[in-house]
Amino acid sequence: MIAFVKGTIEEITEDNVVVDTGSMGYNVKISAGTAALLPGIGEQVKLYTYTCVREDLFHLYGFLTRDDLEIFKKLITVNGIGPKGGLAVLSVMSADDLRFAIISGDSAAICKAPGIGKKTAERVILDLKDKISLEDTLVHKEIQSLSAGTGISGTDSHARNEAVEALTALGYSASDALHAVKAVSVTEDMDVETILKLALKNMF
Repeated sequence: MIAFVKGTIEEITEDNVVVDTGSMGYNVKISAGTAALLPGIGEQVKLYTYTCVREDLFHLYGFLTRDDLEIFKKLITVNGIGPKGGLAVLSVMSADDLRFAIISGDSAAICKAPGIGKKTAERVILDLKDKISLEDTLVHKEIQSLSAGTGISGTDSHARNEAVEALTALGYSASDALHAVKAVSVTEDMDVETILKLALKNMF
């Protein structure tokens, strides 16, 4: 309905920002994470928005990136996670942290969001695990960047991706998994199992 709101920041609270577009001031609901990243009052901002219309309300939910908006839209498809719950989750973790949690089945991380219990967190993982992939995460982007800088082939890059996924599935954090895999000197003859074994040594 409203794709984005662009204008001057008039007011900021922990969960809301007023954006003056020149002829109108928009109340836009935001996560605490977004609030912390906003420029100051009087500065320009562009927020990608999701419009929620019900019989008794009309709310705009705003995000600094399309990526955050897209993960929010996925979140609210989960039964028990409305727009308020979606913002709660994104207030305690970034879009990529949420993807890592879903990929690795880390319901405890999602439970840190206010109002999100264990069953709801597990439902998020169950409903979204097939809609989220490592390809969407910063891990993939960093691996691709690393590969580009070292002349690693696309096949070897894929092997790195699978090794990171395997480590996160074993319970390691995505950040630790990435660092362990990056520390492995990958050669063309290495398969995923070899990379994984060497990466595990870097965990200790």
